[in-house]
Amino acid sequence: MAVVPVIASDQSLAFLAEGYAFGHRRFERLGTDAFRTRLMGRRVLMLRGHRAVRFFYEGDRFTRTGAVPRSVLHSLQDTDSVQTLTGAPHRRRKSLFVEALADGEALRAEFERAWDRAEREWIQAGRVAVLPAAGAVLTAAALAWAGIPVDRETGERRTAEFLAMIDGAGSFGWRNWRGRALRLRTERWATGVVRAAVDGEAPEGSPLQLVARHEDGLGSPMTEHARVVELLNLLRPVTAVARFIAFAALALHRQPAWIERVREDPADAARFAQEVRRTAPFFPAIGGRAVQALDLDGIAIEPDEWVVVDLFATNRHPAEWTRADRFDPDRFATTSPPEVVAQGGGDIATGHRCPGEPATVDLLVAASERLAALPSVLAPQSLRVALDRLPAQPGHEGVRLLVGATADAVA
Repeated sequence: MAVVPVIASDQSLAFLAEGYAFGHRRFERLGTDAFRTRLMGRRVLMLRGHRAVRFFYEGDRFTRTGAVPRSVLHSLQDTDSVQTLTGAPHRRRKSLFVEALADGEALRAEFERAWDRAEREWIQAGRVAVLPAAGAVLTAAALAWAGIPVDRETGERRTAEFLAMIDGAGSFGWRNWRGRALRLRTERWATGVVRAAVDGEAPEGSPLQLVARHEDGLGSPMTEHARVVELLNLLRPVTAVARFIAFAALALHRQPAWIERVREDPADAARFAQEVRRTAPFFPAIGGRAVQALDLDGIAIEPDEWVVVDLFATNRHPAEWTRADRFDPDRFATTSPPEVVAQGGGDIATGHRCPGEPATVDLLVAASERLAALPSVLAPQSLRVALDRLPAQPGHEGVRLLVGATADAVA
């Protein structure tokens, strides 16, 4: 039986103070890939590494029910969502997302059209804040791809709401309350969209129509609330890619040698995007409760035990990544690099891994190519990445750039 180090005292305050770095520092200090402690008064087993990720996602060993803080659950997935289901019900509901996201080219095409429209405005203004601007582009693309016609005002409202939900999910207090309050407004809008789609007002074959027609099995339709929740779970994660795009903008300006490579070579753009996903602090961890007694390489896991796999630490594991502390997209030029687990691991179709991950990569590649082609320089600003802020972002506004003629004048 493996001996797992135990940090006896409750570490909640330390987690709030250290954020993403909490687990990584303790794994390194203890020289281990597993330790036990308490968070929010609950006993928890913390794990890192690709072996732990695979173990977590294989089969139906863990349930998300009761494993995610309510503040996060109600900001993002909400009750009745695919993430709260397990076993066959989870797989059936997840098939909706797998089918909706099967055509990644359609979403990318909408993104490119929305980006091109927005870029003309950025050049005219001479500046852009990448995080909110990319959020607006992604929201417009997601709505068009889903088959939801919107005017400019509606698009701006949904962008503000989606960004607030994402920004508040990892926090307590005002940011979380604001995100949850704006989610209620979004749900009222989405309820009208869903009702119209159920009545036949959705483009044929669109993701919106798939949501309206999906049945959870044995001829049982989803409830209206579940349809609303899952529609938002298709749209909002697209907007969330804006955080990766902001980190991509920062990486290009900190690694200027990659600007031409990303602009000129699609393979380099793909490697660059993967390294952004590896290094950007985004999803900090995945958690679940064991549904039965389990064993992981001699570590005994009790039924109902809370287990958290640290994704931030896994993507920086010194035994799994060469020079893990360096930004080096060329690490992905090898034939079999380690797998980035920015959004979890395992099989997309059968496990809990996010079915939107391929679309995320595709959108990030497209955005990186356009950022590399955009004539811009960094505006004066602090670009500190605060690891105690969940979710993290570069700087206060998410990377401000001077664009077009303004950038040429500064250069």
